Amino acid sequence: MELDNAVKFLQGKTILITGATGFLAKVFVEKILRFQPNVNKLYLLVRASNNKSATQRLNDEIIGGELFKILRNKWGSKFDALISNKVKAVAGDISFENLGLNDSELREEMRKEIQIIVNVAASTNFSERYDVALDINTFGAFNVLNFGKKCDKLKLFLHVSTAYVCGEETGIILEKLKRRNDMNIFEEKRLAEEQLSQLQNQCNPDKAITSSMKEFGLERAKLNGWPNTYVFTKAMGEMLLGQFKGDLPLVIIRPTMIASTYEQPFPGWIEGVRTIDTVLVNYGKGKLTCFPGNLNSALDVIPVDMVVNAMVVAIEVHYAQHQYSCETIYHVGTSSKNPLKISDFQDLIHYYFTKNPRIDTNGEKVEVGKLIVVSTINRFFLYMKIKYVLPLKVFYFINILCCQRFEKIYTNLNRRVKFILRLAEFYKPYAFFTGIFDDRNLERLQRVAEERGIDLAEFNFDSKSIDWEDYITNTHIPGLFNQGLL
Repeated sequence: MELDNAVKFLQGKTILITGATGFLAKVFVEKILRFQPNVNKLYLLVRASNNKSATQRLNDEIIGGELFKILRNKWGSKFDALISNKVKAVAGDISFENLGLNDSELREEMRKEIQIIVNVAASTNFSERYDVALDINTFGAFNVLNFGKKCDKLKLFLHVSTAYVCGEETGIILEKLKRRNDMNIFEEKRLAEEQLSQLQNQCNPDKAITSSMKEFGLERAKLNGWPNTYVFTKAMGEMLLGQFKGDLPLVIIRPTMIASTYEQPFPGWIEGVRTIDTVLVNYGKGKLTCFPGNLNSALDVIPVDMVVNAMVVAIEVHYAQHQYSCETIYHVGTSSKNPLKISDFQDLIHYYFTKNPRIDTNGEKVEVGKLIVVSTINRFFLYMKIKYVLPLKVFYFINILCCQRFEKIYTNLNRRVKFILRLAEFYKPYAFFTGIFDDRNLERLQRVAEERGIDLAEFNFDSKSIDWEDYITNTHIPGLFNQGLL
């Protein structure tokens, strides 16, 4: 059987992958090893004190997981040899110059061999400390680019961003780099360092410093037109790459909200609670009964294997065509071609948990009603105040009058209400998001891939192929159960 062109292309290639222990990077590594074991080398940058610790993390957190079971079964007793020959975990950190690679011999080896860099490393915490988010999402990307420029054979730099770098834009959002002449990114770094230094000089405890730096990040993000620290620092990372890439071909992949695998290596694999799953899991547990949102808004979700397929195909096409003139951006999402409306999501999760109720720790079925979706954020907060906050205040005084007899119940209820309010605040920009991510570049990539003989059944990233009812009820939610997240 003739090899697919994308698979043939990967043969003999040397690739550096950052953020290797993350959800998306793991699926990317597994895909390459499963389809092209004759890749020359995959260097996986892993945060660790030394290369021995990095290798331990490779074994424990990457290849030792369920995701690699198909590859492991396929290779049997030769699996360890495959990993040993083709994958090298290296201790490093993109927050530092030269990626924190202390081993000079290894650093030189990598500089001589690497042909492709895939930068997946990121802090996806919406309210990360501003200094930390800048170090990873903004200047981390810049450090990886600068390292890449020193690599003798580098032909392509692929950076994974997020579609939500658009900030608070509405309407059709184009696959273009966002440029802001009124913003000095290096000044943002200086401001963060100055703020951190002031807090440290005041001898604040670590917890207070962390809290203040998180607040400072949100303040800077909102001041500049972004809803949270994550998307703000990712947007600045893109800007730096666009400004300093020189003649290096740059591909930016902008996925929307990434969810469990659709097909490969098997349906429903997920790790951790991803974006929409925070709502889904708490609803299934009976802890969330209402949430703010526009029922007609698209919940732009994309399976992780489709993102990986788009990444692999983009690498093949751009590496072959040597497009040096400008950066190319791909939105990988569903709002343009196959939108999942919040109203549809509301119906699907209600249907699933009515038919398949979760069993709680007492062995009782958790009964759920239909999730109440409140049409404006102000109405939601008013609803929460009337239904929960005010009664809770009354209960607080009853608890005091009863000598703290109901302290445990009050504490649990108070924690739950605060969690829902905090969750609503974080997800507000996405629950009411009205933008649609244009994906004409991705359409063109699909056409070029077909012309180049790439099997788009094996490398499927066509969002129109997603059957939402089947995916949500038969793949995604069961996947959460299988991972013990529900």
